[in-house]
Amino acid sequence: MDFLKLDFQKVVKEIVEFIQKIVGEKDVVVGLSGGLDSSVTSALLVKALGSERVQGLIMPTYFTPQEDIEDAIWLANHLGINYKVISIDRILDSYAESLKLNPEDEKYRMAFGNLRARIRMCLLYFYANLIGGLVAGTGDKSEILIGYYTKYGDGGVDFLPIAHLYKTQLRELAAYLDLPRRIYTKPSAPRLFPGHVALNELPVDYSKLDILLFNIFDEGLGIEEAAKRAELPIDIAVWVCRRYYETEHKRKMPPSLLEIKHLPPII
Repeated sequence: MDFLKLDFQKVVKEIVEFIQKIVGEKDVVVGLSGGLDSSVTSALLVKALGSERVQGLIMPTYFTPQEDIEDAIWLANHLGINYKVISIDRILDSYAESLKLNPEDEKYRMAFGNLRARIRMCLLYFYANLIGGLVAGTGDKSEILIGYYTKYGDGGVDFLPIAHLYKTQLRELAAYLDLPRRIYTKPSAPRLFPGHVALNELPVDYSKLDILLFNIFDEGLGIEEAAKRAELPIDIAVWVCRRYYETEHKRKMPPSLLEIKHLPPII
């Protein structure tokens, strides 16, 4: 996968400058999960802004693996950022009680899973509001292209520092940033409900999926040639393209009849 290799020094410099430009003098709040994306994002935020301007929120549930919580706390201490641990179980339970629905019921599982992501978004913005800061997103290019995130959940952020990097590239970048191997080699797991891991929903691991995504979206190849180069069945390439178009609404403003005809002068 030489085409996915990075000039790490250049990439870090570009992201640091991007963060500094977008954030300005504000502070930033970021969700810490103990996983790859949030750990790399947090490390880059600290490089760009300094630890005193980054606040982390760890928002576990009753089924969050203890090692993920411990890794998130370790990272916050390692980076020297202030953090809070806030269980979201009671918040979700209050919704379930009001709705008179059981979150463990199979037919409500995904809806409550997405609700967990949206509760986390609300908490991030609550603390961002308190400090007049911004919420940093942790989504990567692989997830964004196939819409593998919750609309107005982990997709509800102010800026996305690593959105141009594939999951496979982030694992290498994490190693370059001296993050622990136990963090950057973890299998992708959104953890929106018990047992929720990416490979239960995606047709192939990111190590192969990223090659396919690169050939389709960066090289502009047709799905047959892209699948051939990625050594994957054509139906997976078809799945990727369908996912991209089906989730396009997540990457755009909501449809409306709004039309701005005149721009005000810049003062």
